[in-house]
Parts: sequence; C-alpha cells; structure tokens
Amino acid sequence: MSIVRINALNVPPQAGDEIAKRFAARADGLADVAGFEGFELLRPTGEAETRWFVYTRWSDEEAYAAWRDGEGARNAHAGPSEGEKADAEKGDGGEDKPSEGGPVSMGATLLEFDVAVEAAASGV
Repeated sequence: MSIVRINALNVPPQAGDEIAKRFAARADGLADVAGFEGFELLRPTGEAETRWFVYTRWSDEEAYAAWRDGEGARNAHAGPSEGEKADAEKGDGGEDKPSEGGPVSMGATLLEFDVAVEAAASGV
C-alpha cells in the first residue's frame, strides 16, 4: 500500500496567499516523479489553527526517499523562482506580506503514515 507524508507548516495568517501561490507554481514539478501519487495543500479553516498541511502520497518509502534526497526536494524548497519574484514585484506593496524570496512558514513538522485501509468513490 501507499505511504503518506504530511508536512505541517506554521504559517502566519498574512502569508497564506503567498504560500498557496508558491505551491501552485511548483505543483506540476511532481507529476513525473517516479512513485509520486498525489499532492494537496490544505488551508486551515478555523481561527485557532495556523498550520497548513502539505499532503503527499507515494507508492513506497523508496520513492519518497529518492525524491526527498534528490534534486526534486531541493528545487521544491528553494527560494522563489524568477517568475515568482516578478509576480511579487507586481503586488500591492503591502507591508503585511512576507518578504519576497524569504521563508513563508515559521517552522514545520513532518508526519509519516502508511495507508492501512483505503476506499475511493466509484469511478475514481
């Protein structure tokens, strides 16, 4: 069965739009990675919760480890691309936004799971 890795990111409320934009810009980079099965960025809905969850699903530990220890993870965790920097420069210049190129989250915790039971909607 698959494995799931969830990265719980502590994101200040004013940085939510920026983290979503950065993940959206890089999501396609995982599509062709061997063993990668899926990705979701989960935004908190309650006022008390500031953690965003990066949910990834992999065919096995070896596939995840190969991505984690390779160029894929280094590229995914690098600063913003030139295109992302250009988009940031077009922003409203508000002082509440995270600094361009700087980290968006204030820390992270990796949660690791094996899929024990799986169900899917019919036709999926």
